[in-house]
Amino acid sequence: MATDSPARKAHKELLKFALGYPGAWEDHPWGETVAKVKTKVFVFFGKPTGGGFGLSVKLPQSRTFALGLDWTEPTGYGLGKAGWVTATFPPSARPPLDVLRKWIDESYRSIAPAKLLKELDGPAPAAARAPRTRSRPGR
Repeated sequence: MATDSPARKAHKELLKFALGYPGAWEDHPWGETVAKVKTKVFVFFGKPTGGGFGLSVKLPQSRTFALGLDWTEPTGYGLGKAGWVTATFPPSARPPLDVLRKWIDESYRSIAPAKLLKELDGPAPAAARAPRTRSRPGR
């Protein structure tokens, strides 16, 4: 039995991570694997090819940083103009999982409805919810 390449193992781990978000589900449009929230894609995982791995995410905050890396480029089909970035790794690569998890999180947060973001982040602490009132001495 052949073992998965490091890149393919990263693909499996990151897909599982993406599907852990509230309302996230796996779909296969165009023969590709994607993670969606409601009807919108927040991660394109592409088609498996030769043991390598790639993903595309929407990065409204970290796009400029991401595009400075050797293994990234603006996503094709005009998506790059809308803030989407594609990262590609050959089979032997050990993708930086911490960075890619942060990018998946940023992409999810840029697309998910506010209700699901509230579910993700939990209720605000009581101090943040209730306005503070100041009392004056002697009153």
